[in-house]
Amino acid sequence: MNKFLKLVNFEMNRFKKIYIVLLLITVIFQFVGVFVISLSFMNDSKRIMHDESLSVVQYVHQYGLFDFTHILRSLWFFAPIGIGVTAILFYIFFIWYRDWFGKNTFIYRLLMLPTSRLNIILSKGLTILIFVLGLIAFQLILLPIENAMVNWLVSNEFLNRMNVQEILGSSFELSLLIPGSFIEFILYYATGLMAVFVIFTGILFERSYRIKGIIFGVLYAIAASIVFFSPFLVEMILQKDYLYGIEKLLLSIVMGIIVFIGSLLVSNFLLKKKVSV
Repeated sequence: MNKFLKLVNFEMNRFKKIYIVLLLITVIFQFVGVFVISLSFMNDSKRIMHDESLSVVQYVHQYGLFDFTHILRSLWFFAPIGIGVTAILFYIFFIWYRDWFGKNTFIYRLLMLPTSRLNIILSKGLTILIFVLGLIAFQLILLPIENAMVNWLVSNEFLNRMNVQEILGSSFELSLLIPGSFIEFILYYATGLMAVFVIFTGILFERSYRIKGIIFGVLYAIAASIVFFSPFLVEMILQKDYLYGIEKLLLSIVMGIIVFIGSLLVSNFLLKKKVSV
């Protein structure tokens, strides 16, 4: 366990600087966005009221109230999230290929460590999960602060106040990243972790067999997808509903566990027997 935790800590330290930059980008973009959008609304509302000789009540009746969804619909809010998601997706590949193509071919030393090859695979997967959950937790910390900023910047007569739960429920994209229930959260991110290990397996196929490995990796990803979605695919092909919703969910969980364990076993085999450095 100690060796495994050292591997996780090592992987996290290698991405630490970029990760801190991602957090800073998120803070700067979203805080600036809150100020720009809120103050622009106040300036525009005052200008419109002056130009059209409207009272506050008339303005609100005609143009509506301001709420946090104005922030959510802006690039100021979602651009840093998109950058973070892109960076994590890139890092899923980079966390392996860096070991082969860095200044010093680190994979030589990594494979010589007195630890199970499975620990190497799991440490990289856990590192990705920690980084993703860290970004989610950071966003949850920022949301109430940004909401308080909106409540401070926009006058009460123009403002429709929202709490954090209402903010999360008002955006489809945000509800995908931060589901409304704990069970949904576990299911979403467990599925994501399964997908990460499927990608890891594809990468190790490529590293093991080079050009042919790319084909093997793609075929493996397709096979894993078919297995995972099989409860739904069978009904689509037969054009008949044989299962209740809860039964489909339970079968999908079982299929996901099979894909997850299968990916670990195949990856471990490739890293032990087939991967060349």
